[in-house]
Amino acid sequence: MKLATFDAGDGPRAGEVRGEEVVEFTSGTVLDRLASGDRTPADGAAHRLADVTLLAPIPRPPAIFCIGRNYAAHIAELGSEKPEKPLVFLKLPLSSAPPGGPVRIPAASSALDYEVELVLVMGPDNQIAGYAVANDVSARDLQRTEAQWSRAKAFDSSCPWGPWITTDADPSDLRLTTHVNGEQRQDGRTKDLIFKPRELVDFIAQACTLEPGALILTGTPSGVGEASGTYLQPGDVVRCEVEGLGAIEHPIA
Repeated sequence: MKLATFDAGDGPRAGEVRGEEVVEFTSGTVLDRLASGDRTPADGAAHRLADVTLLAPIPRPPAIFCIGRNYAAHIAELGSEKPEKPLVFLKLPLSSAPPGGPVRIPAASSALDYEVELVLVMGPDNQIAGYAVANDVSARDLQRTEAQWSRAKAFDSSCPWGPWITTDADPSDLRLTTHVNGEQRQDGRTKDLIFKPRELVDFIAQACTLEPGALILTGTPSGVGEASGTYLQPGDVVRCEVEGLGAIEHPIA
């Protein structure tokens, strides 16, 4: 099942994506369905995907956990060291943005970067309820000069994600890619994750409550702009895709 939040012109609604259509649920939100475990098929009005605007599946997630340095090739390209345990940081709920953006460059930064990531979406009892695609947009100049990454990683609109939540995927070996203005920049596979999805959930849950709807961004493969000094500019269009989970595409503003 693919759970989406969309706007057909009269406000947000929850629905189930089926092919090129999204079918409305007659009540409740995507978060309600994740929290309850309800997988009853939608039976409301159907809309063509081309005629609606997809929103972030959960507009304001209760928490957004992120994992740094979780692909060996990405660690190597930045000259970093492999962590002995998962490196966890947070994005703010206000960083959540629709899959179509826009992503706005913060006034404090002039070195904006992209990071395609597999997203784990939590359900009850520390179980993974589904998967999605995210771009962990990063202000590299702030990340280099500030010991804490709050401003570098958690600024408003820095977490476009979606396009929906897929509840029945196998995340063990999926291809991840990023294209900027049609040019491929990243190409990796989730089988190369150092710390796997279940490990990440258990590690975070040792200290933090994982509420239904919480997100875990699992890390990015190699090919980021920081490695080449090529940063995003206003007007650029970034497309991040994870095999079987869909793609998000958004402008930089």
